[in-house]
Amino acid sequence: MQPYSREPEYLSVLADGTVKQLNPFTGTEVWTVPGRGNRPLGINRPYPLPLNPDEEGRHCAFCERRYLDTPPEKSRVIRTEDGWETIYRSPAEDLFATVAEFRRIPNLYEILSFDYWHANYGFQLPGRVQQRKDAYLASPEGRAHVVSVIRGKLLSSGLSDEEVDALGAEDLVGQASGFFGGGHDLVVARRHFVDGAVDDSQLASSGTLSPDEHATFIRYTVESVRMAYDVNRYARYVTVFQNWLKPAGASFDHLHKQLVSIDERGVQHEATLAKLRNNGNLFNDVGANYAMYRNLVIAENEHALAFAGFGHRFPTIEIYSKSEQSDPWEMDRAEVRGMSDLIHAMHAATGPDVPCNEEWHYRPIDVSMPMPWRVMLKWRVSTLAGFEGATKIYLNTIPPTGLRDRVVAALRSLREKGLIVPDLMIGAEAQTRPNPLRYRR
Repeated sequence: MQPYSREPEYLSVLADGTVKQLNPFTGTEVWTVPGRGNRPLGINRPYPLPLNPDEEGRHCAFCERRYLDTPPEKSRVIRTEDGWETIYRSPAEDLFATVAEFRRIPNLYEILSFDYWHANYGFQLPGRVQQRKDAYLASPEGRAHVVSVIRGKLLSSGLSDEEVDALGAEDLVGQASGFFGGGHDLVVARRHFVDGAVDDSQLASSGTLSPDEHATFIRYTVESVRMAYDVNRYARYVTVFQNWLKPAGASFDHLHKQLVSIDERGVQHEATLAKLRNNGNLFNDVGANYAMYRNLVIAENEHALAFAGFGHRFPTIEIYSKSEQSDPWEMDRAEVRGMSDLIHAMHAATGPDVPCNEEWHYRPIDVSMPMPWRVMLKWRVSTLAGFEGATKIYLNTIPPTGLRDRVVAALRSLREKGLIVPDLMIGAEAQTRPNPLRYRR
């Protein structure tokens, strides 16, 4: 018989107010020292610049009048009189025939390129993808589009015009496979600035979308993850993340998510799986239940739960699905919508001026144990420095209770203004009970 071993305290408040935290999944140690968090959040823009009306739709390469600046899209979502419609395999001639509310496009600068998968695994384009590539390149407009984008990529890598010209069109087209069967995609939203914006401080973020728009964004991303697995059987995990604003790693201040197929589960998943093998109820015991007992719950609905996370390097809101299903693409529409509504509300409460990362975690494709879909929203409001490097103890400027209070207050205001869905149970309204996460399959 194994002796009883008590779980450690993941959250301790000392007499002087210092909060010491331990992440139950990663073991990361975090301190919050009184007084260090008393500073404004977000990016200060004291002198916003007026927008030029002539530049509408052209502010960056992701904007709606610059479709030809990015590689050939894999699909797009448009609005119709009947709602939302997804269009696949658009030829170059039709790119401007509709306005894409969301597009899935290849990342021009992949983390793992098509050549990586081809060289290491013998990966070839599946038949339907090869047909798509051939059809796109058979069109003069499509061929010119591909050559133009590849040429721009080579020039940005440091080659001269003369060196690129020496390659010839056929050599350029020969580098196009990654545009059609690569494993690093972007899901890009239409707006760069909010509707009616007059200056460059009015960026369109996840929180400025309507709840219905955000639900489409999330649902489309879930579908895109499933399709990434369908294309590449060697992918063990498709990681999903969103970098908002440059301090959080964004190349463009234009709303988009990234999907990256990788051939490992990742260190964080492996560490979590080792614990999960010993305790199938891990995510309830050291996640949702612990947060409930410490009154860290921020909001809840029928299908999802959000609470102030603990043991993170940055202030982090954790959003968990309550679904029995582990795979997001196996969840029903209402379950995905429930997650979307909470993610959207947390972004809206965070505000568009706060740099943040949205990180998705779900069961890797080759794992049989159930795991809940969960999303971390991390506020990038501090900079790691020498103390963290020397001690591996991280200073997080906002304690979990402080994060909870900030977000709960913001959510109540947003609900009164009708900017988030009205049926969220916020703060003390939440009726969270033990073991709210039902992951079984």
